[in-house]
Amino acid sequence: MLAVSWLIRTETPADLPAVEHLQEEAFGPGRFARTAFRVREGIAPDPELCFVGMSGEEIAGSVWLTPITIGGAPAQLLGPLTVAPAFKNRGLGRLLVKHALEAAAARGETHVLLVGDGPYYGPLGFDPVPFGTVTFPGPVDPGRVLVACLGGAAMPSGMVRGGR
Repeated sequence: MLAVSWLIRTETPADLPAVEHLQEEAFGPGRFARTAFRVREGIAPDPELCFVGMSGEEIAGSVWLTPITIGGAPAQLLGPLTVAPAFKNRGLGRLLVKHALEAAAARGETHVLLVGDGPYYGPLGFDPVPFGTVTFPGPVDPGRVLVACLGGAAMPSGMVRGGR
């Protein structure tokens, strides 16, 4: 089944069970031990910046942005980005990320940070963070720390903290 087009919409509270199932399926129970998940712990994702990708009536993927600070400056942390196995490699993940970045920029956000794969996220507007510029309160692979500087913002620096 090849989806020709996707409907991207803001996530609703009723979507949460399906989104959490996608996250569990994609990252497993060990996901909570990862530093990026721990930064988000106890911090609600921004309800205006969480989106689902629909294939008909089915939630095929989702993306969350969660408020953080980098060195005391407001930012958003992207993730988790999930796509159901039946819909992988059809462009939905990239579309969700692009949509989330556009919505964040429209709201006046200046930085979206993530820990992820540079070859995947680079073409979507993310750049590697120079080593030691942005630090996390736990272990992360510094080669996977990426940021999208929105609206011409300068590279952020400092410690990442959940919330604002």
